[in-house]
Amino acid sequence: MEKLNAFRAQWMSELKPSSGASGTSHRLLQAKGLKRTQEIAQEEKATELFLRAVQEEQNGAVYEAIKFYRMAMQLVPDIEFKINYSRPPDADRVKGNYIEDNDVDGEIEDLFAYFEQQLTLESSFPKICTPELEITQMHISALPREILMYIFRWVVSSDLDMRALEQLSLVCRGFYICARDPEIWRSACLRVWGRNCTKLVPFKSWREMFLQRPRVRFDGVYISKTSYIRQGEESLDGFYRAWHHVEYYRYLRFFPDGHVIMLTTPEDPLCVVPRLRTRNTRMDSVLLGHFRLSQETDNQTKVFAVVCKKKEEQKATEFQRNRFCRRNPAPEAEHSFHVGLHLSSGGRQNVSKLVWIHHSCHITYKLTGETVVTAFDLDRMYTPFFFARVKSYTAFSEQPL
Repeated sequence: MEKLNAFRAQWMSELKPSSGASGTSHRLLQAKGLKRTQEIAQEEKATELFLRAVQEEQNGAVYEAIKFYRMAMQLVPDIEFKINYSRPPDADRVKGNYIEDNDVDGEIEDLFAYFEQQLTLESSFPKICTPELEITQMHISALPREILMYIFRWVVSSDLDMRALEQLSLVCRGFYICARDPEIWRSACLRVWGRNCTKLVPFKSWREMFLQRPRVRFDGVYISKTSYIRQGEESLDGFYRAWHHVEYYRYLRFFPDGHVIMLTTPEDPLCVVPRLRTRNTRMDSVLLGHFRLSQETDNQTKVFAVVCKKKEEQKATEFQRNRFCRRNPAPEAEHSFHVGLHLSSGGRQNVSKLVWIHHSCHITYKLTGETVVTAFDLDRMYTPFFFARVKSYTAFSEQPL
């Protein structure tokens, strides 16, 4: 019996180290599994952010896209090479985006008729919408359709925020029908093209005309970046000569009422774009004016604009000039800049690019009425404008459509 107890004690002592080693290995496996799970979750989050950045870039929101690209690469630096592009990244994320494909547009028209038929069959007195839960307060469905359409016009506003109207149509079937009201889209077309859109042909609806006919966009800024190398002066000892890398931007901001802002500055778009939200900006060197659209026989849509400095800035400039030239003051003159551009497609976006046609300066002397025209050479330092959509520009006006 004593020998058996001794054998058991020896056997247990031999098993203890092995059990400790197995416990350690089990903990290591658990730690590796947890680390792998965290890496997978991190990679999924980075993939989601990267695809969101791709979608924002396709929509023209360049600065939003840069933000999401940076967040994705902070999680997984090589996430760009780990994504499978066999499927379009924005296949499931169209939501409020404009749908401009002809086949899909046909499906939308069928959906519109289907919703109207459903509302008609449900009740002999169909309502725009019905409350999901019972409530004691007045529901929006109790309002007449005329009042609802007036609210929809406030949503669109005089800034032509048609994207907000598309998002509003996602609320319910009734709102979808109201958002397809032809009168709203006809009013928007008249605001953009004026007398040039009296005929609906060749488009099937006013909405289709607004989405597919070339036009300038009002929910963002057109940006042109120019950079060049300039030779500097020699050093005092003559051993070297400096070279300067010059970089600046041109900005164009269009408004539905025909106004336009033009600005040339070396400041980065992240600082400038938020300050161009309205035409009452206080930035220096801003040129204000009007623009018009023209569609000629060559089937190109062109934009012609005339811009000049603000009157307050002109008076300040003349005061400074006369202050230092009292004996021979410079003749009073008005400077205006004439710009011609034509719309073209850039990347996946339709008509998101503006190409220069001409740029000239008109100097009119007040005393003689003489006008001197100076045309600029477009072959030097004139790069195209590309559109960048800015979300904060929507629904700013306090006037209905």
